[in-house]
Amino acid sequence: MKNLITYFCFIALVSSFQILTAQEFASILDDVPQNHKKQNPIYNFSETELTNTATVPDFDTKPNKLKISGTIFHADGKTPAKDVVLFIYQPDEDGNYEIKKDSNRNRYVHHRAWIKTDADGRYTFYTFMPGKYIRAKELKQIHRVIKEPGKAEQDLASFFFNDDPLIPDLTLACRAKAVQSMLRLEKEGDMYVATKDIKLTKDLPVYEQ
Repeated sequence: MKNLITYFCFIALVSSFQILTAQEFASILDDVPQNHKKQNPIYNFSETELTNTATVPDFDTKPNKLKISGTIFHADGKTPAKDVVLFIYQPDEDGNYEIKKDSNRNRYVHHRAWIKTDADGRYTFYTFMPGKYIRAKELKQIHRVIKEPGKAEQDLASFFFNDDPLIPDLTLACRAKAVQSMLRLEKEGDMYVATKDIKLTKDLPVYEQ
């Protein structure tokens, strides 16, 4: 129980399609130090074009499909944030992170996806319900990394789920922090759906050269 509470508090504190052409793709990375691009998976774009909608690999074959959508706002909480890249990655339905290697033999988490917000700040991911590792007392989660144009990337608190059976074991303080990243699920047909808006922070970390 103690490990679960400590883990959750730590995570909680970390917290129309628009096509991205190859030229725009390069401009997003212009402000990123070369060595830094190798340190965070948000820069491992698998395509040279991004839209505000993305699908995690194996979505079509998973039984518990999930759609996550919302709007990313600037720090005022009102102005939609355009051209923001949001990256997610997650374990499979058994709580295992499926690791693969690219052509350069670099390891990466297979179940991942990127979006780039449109002029209205909108984003949508099609994925599936993650599991949790059976021997660990941790919440089901989907990890998130975000990057604004001209600013450093930032790890956000993971997406958690309001129906997770471990939620009642959390302290009131941790549960209050969970509201910022908690997904409240509804069922539409054969798919779970959740809406979650994101508000950007004013001060993002600077790059380490």
